[in-house]
Order: sequence, then C-alpha cells, then structure tokens
Amino acid sequence: MAELQLQHEVEPQLLNGDDLNEEKEDADAAESVKKKRRKKKRNKTAAAAAGTNEAEGDGEAGGVGDVTKQLEQQTLEDKEREEDGEEDGDEGENSAGKKKKKKKKKKGLKGQTDPPSVPICELYPSGDFPKGEECEYPPSKDGRSAAWRTTSEEKRALDRANEEMWSDFRQAAEAHRQVRSYVRSWIKPGMTMIDICEKLEDCSRRLIKENGLKAGLAFPTGCSINHCAAHYTPNAGDPTVLRYDDVCKIDFGTHINGRIIDCAFTVTFNPKFDRLLEAVRDATNTGIKFAGIDVRLCDVGETIQEVMESYEVEIDGKTYQVKPIRNLNGHSIGPYRIHSGKTVPIVKGGEATRMEEGEAYAIETFGSTGRGAVHDDMECSHYMKNFNVGHVPIRLPRAKHLLNVINENFGTLAFCRRWLDRLGESKYLMALKNLCDLGIIDPYPPLCDIKGSYTAQYEHTILLRPTYKEVVSRGDDY
Repeated sequence: MAELQLQHEVEPQLLNGDDLNEEKEDADAAESVKKKRRKKKRNKTAAAAAGTNEAEGDGEAGGVGDVTKQLEQQTLEDKEREEDGEEDGDEGENSAGKKKKKKKKKKGLKGQTDPPSVPICELYPSGDFPKGEECEYPPSKDGRSAAWRTTSEEKRALDRANEEMWSDFRQAAEAHRQVRSYVRSWIKPGMTMIDICEKLEDCSRRLIKENGLKAGLAFPTGCSINHCAAHYTPNAGDPTVLRYDDVCKIDFGTHINGRIIDCAFTVTFNPKFDRLLEAVRDATNTGIKFAGIDVRLCDVGETIQEVMESYEVEIDGKTYQVKPIRNLNGHSIGPYRIHSGKTVPIVKGGEATRMEEGEAYAIETFGSTGRGAVHDDMECSHYMKNFNVGHVPIRLPRAKHLLNVINENFGTLAFCRRWLDRLGESKYLMALKNLCDLGIIDPYPPLCDIKGSYTAQYEHTILLRPTYKEVVSRGDDY
C-alpha cells in the first residue's frame, strides 16, 4: 500500500518545476516550426498566383485571377488547420509519452536499485513499513479460540500504543529481507567466507542506514559450515572457501533503535541436502505456529522435536534420522539484547515458563545428521558485552581503551574481530582476553557437532502483539 501512495504523491509534482518548463519549451519549438511551414506555403502560393495573373493579362482576366487566388488561399488555410490539428494530436501523444517516461524515472528513484543501495527509510518515507505475516494465536488448552483478540478494542488500543516499536522491527525486517534476497542472487561455490560476509554486511549497512547505536547490524554474520552449527564468522586471514558440497547457515541480524531482527536460513548447492533443509524449515514453522501468548516454552520444544524427528534423509547412500540439536535454543529478544532471558527449547523438557504479551522471540531450530549436540570448537570470533555487568576496575590501559571502543560502537550488541579491525584497532587480542577474564566481555566460540555430520538452521523473529502474532521477518523465500 505504501508504494501506491508514493506513486500518487509523485504525479502532481510532474506538473510543476522543471517538467513544466520543458513542456513550454517543446510547445514553443513546435509553434515556430508550424509558422515557418505556413510562411513557405504562402510564398509558394503567392508566386504561383502572380505567374497566372501575368499570363492571363489585365482586366477581366486579372479579376478571375484574384478570385482564383482567394479560393486557393482559403483551401490552403483549411488544410493548414487540419495539419495543425493532427500535429497537435501527435504532440499530445508524444508529450504524454514523455510524461510517462519521466514518471517511470521518478518512480525508479523511489524503488530499490540492483544491487540494493537505497535505505529502507527512504523507500518508505511515510514510515509505513511492510508488515510481516499476521497469524491468529493458537487456541488455548481448553479449546477456547483466541480470535477475540483481533476484535477487542482494548487490545487494538494496546497495539496502537506500541506502533512505534512494531515499526522499528518492521523496518529492520524489510532490510533483512532485501539483503538476503540479494545474497541468494550471488552466493556460489568458490567464494571465500570473508568475501561473502563483507559483501553481505556492506549491503546490510546501506539498507539499514547505519547510524551508531540507533541503526545498524545486530550481530556478526554467521556462516557456519557443515558440522559447525553456529557462531562461526571468519577472522582476518581466514582462507576458508565455500564448496559445492557444503551446508552453510547464513545467520545475520539488523536493528533499529535496538529492536533486533534475528533471522537465518541455510544455503546448499547439492540437491542431496534438500530433505535435511525441508525437515528443519518445517520444524521452525511448526514452532512458530504453536508459539503464542500464555503458551509454555516446553510445549513449543516438544512439537518441534516431534516434527523434526519424523524426517529421514539419505546422503551418499546412508540414511540418517534428522535430530534436533538439543543444546541449542530459540530465545526471547529485548532492546539491544539478543538473548534476553527466556529460552525456547527444540526438544521436549525445558522450562514451563510461559510466553507473554508484548514479547519478541527468535524461533530457531537446528537439525543434524550427527549426535544432535554441539560443543565449543575452533577459533573464537564472536564476542558480546555482558548485559548485567556493573563497574569492574580495569588496570591495563589498552583494555580500558578497547572497552571504550566497544561501548561506543556496539554497546551490548554482539561484535566480531573483523569489526574491530574495520574500526582501525590493532594488537588488541591481549586487551580483549583481559576483558573476557574480568567477565566484562563474553566470548561465543563456534558450536560444532561431530566432524563429518551436516547441520541446518532456519530462524524467524516473531512479535507477540496484543491482537496478532506477527512473523515479522517472514518473506517470499521462507
């Protein structure tokens, strides 16, 4: 709807300013051409009439010549009027065509470029960003429908009261949708993981219109491969290359005013992994379907496990049951806090805590052909400031400086070593280790299943609004 409104707003502007001047110039040029044509025709007619009069002589012959001249002149003027009418019609069509072209050009300025470069806030200057998928809440355990929420005036009023917050989520979600669509268009085997991440992050920064802590990237781009399930992003100098037989999880986040979109998908090139991806995608959608206000977190986990374990996948002649990775979870999301306290399990058991109205959750599931459990492995790249840390005395000057850089650029949002390099920091590893040892910064090393196994991930952010459950990061892709 916002795009249609924008088009109507653009049209009146075409009648003002430069466009009107151009039309006047075109009209003046056409008029001068018509005058010249008339003058030439009149001169020719006058010359012909004079020749006739001379041949016929004076007296009666001259009178007949005058009458003939007047008749020819009248006929000529009628023809000129008809030609002028046709020319005006043609010019009308041409000018309309010019207008249409100009309209398209103006519309193009309000549309997205290829590759994407126009910030989302400029695509939707009215601030009316596209909504995600709105779903009715699931019925309660006793069978009572939640449809009353959609018509309750009280719930509608509460929904409107938080419209600014929902709008921030939607803006970040639209940026995420456009970035991931762009990434899918060029990601291919043979690319280094550093190139993939930096190209993705550059696009994401442009579309979100990065602005300090008000808008930007919510956490580093995860691009975990095969048995590595999460929290891997390449550090400087990492030579890892994406291959045809890899299963790569692309997990990245955007935020506006700390309202985080956490959304992930899996990229494969070999069709033998399609069944694995289908299992995990189905499990994630099942978790989203069963999530809702007053739903117990453990019940969501149980339904996810049931769906995922119903799938089997055959890879290289060997059949595997798809296992949910039991020690990886979804989570609640708070302002500037990616993990805000509640966890959404993907196996049965877990907490009996209930979801509450107004909360945001990342519903994510991981499926594996391995043990179905992950452990810390490989070099650490992800870090995040402890949200609850108080004042801690720091002795090392380098550590104090590094903490100031982190506070200024990331606050309590996650970051990686590549991002510190990008800010011009160097020789910071000792200072970073010191901040980790003091408990100010928490390291998040890559999480891996057994080697030789394959893991897949799908994730969406959902908003538990008073009226509807909104899958705010939902797109045409997944």
